Amino acid sequence: MNDTVILTVFAEYAGSRIDKYISDNIAELTRSAVQGLIEKGLVLVNGKEVSKNCKLKSGDEVSVEIPDPEPMDAVPEDIPLDIVYEDDDLIVVNKPKGMVVHPAHGNYTGTLVNALLHHCGDSLSGINGVIRPGIVHRIDKNTSGLLIVAKNDASHLKLAEQIKAHSFTREYEAVACGYFKDTEGTVDAPIGRHKNDRKKMCVTTENSRNAVTHYSVIKQYGGYAYVRLRLETGRTHQIRVHLSYIGHPVLGDDVYGKPFKGIEGQCLHARKIGFIHPTTGEYMEFESGLPDYFAAILARLEKM
Repeated sequence: MNDTVILTVFAEYAGSRIDKYISDNIAELTRSAVQGLIEKGLVLVNGKEVSKNCKLKSGDEVSVEIPDPEPMDAVPEDIPLDIVYEDDDLIVVNKPKGMVVHPAHGNYTGTLVNALLHHCGDSLSGINGVIRPGIVHRIDKNTSGLLIVAKNDASHLKLAEQIKAHSFTREYEAVACGYFKDTEGTVDAPIGRHKNDRKKMCVTTENSRNAVTHYSVIKQYGGYAYVRLRLETGRTHQIRVHLSYIGHPVLGDDVYGKPFKGIEGQCLHARKIGFIHPTTGEYMEFESGLPDYFAAILARLEKM
C-alpha cells in the first residue's frame, strides 16, 4: 500500500520549484524521483496535479503519494572489509567513514552490504530482507567504527532483543563544538522526524520515541571538546541530534551543525561495542582505535 506524505509550505519556501521543495523535505526522494512521481500524477498541490516546474506559494498543501519500493537484490562486490571478529553466528566490522551501510536511493553499490555479500555469500540473516541482510543496527555514512552483523536469523533476533532491552553496549567518541560547562551528563530528550525538513530528525514530543545519551568530556580545547558518549537507546542520528540540542553540535556535521574545513561530515566514531553472544551466552566486547581523520583533527586542536 502506497504511503502519502502531506506537507504545508511555509513562507521561506515560497517561490520554490515543486520538485526541489519535495526532495529537500522528504529524505528518501531525489529530485529526479520526484519528477517521476509528478509525471505519474502522484503529486498534488491543493488537490490538483501540477508540472515539475510549478512554483509554490506560502500556505500551499502538497500531497505526495510514494509507491511501495520495487524488490531489488543487493549485488555482491569485492570490497575490502576491516573484520574485527567473525564466527558462524556473527561478524563485527570496523566501517570506514564515507561508506553507506546498505543500498538505498543514490547508493546502490559500494555499500557495506555489497561487501558482506561477497565475503559471506548466503551466510547472512534474512530478517531485514534482501537490501539489508544481516544488518542488526546501523551507523551513518560519515560515522566510522564498529557495527555487528548477524549471519543467521536466530542470532539476529537475540542481538536485536539486547538492543531493545538496552543491554547492548555502544560507546562513541566525537569532537563537539563549544566549551562544556558540565564535563559529564545525560541528554534525555525524545527524537522524531522534523516536521518541516523530512531529511532531519529533531527533539520533539510529536510522533517521537524516547532517546537517552550519556556523555563525558575527555579533553577540552577552548572552543572544542573531545567527548565520549554512551547510547542507552539507538534512534536515527541520536548523538548528532542530542549534542546539537544542548548547543554542542558534532564538529563537521553539516546537517545539525556546520561544515569544518578538512573533513567531510561529522567527526564521530563508534569506538566500542559489547553484547552477549547469541549462542555461547558469553559477554564480548570490542574496541576500535581512532581512524586517521579523527586523530588528525585532535592533533590540529592541540596546536590551536
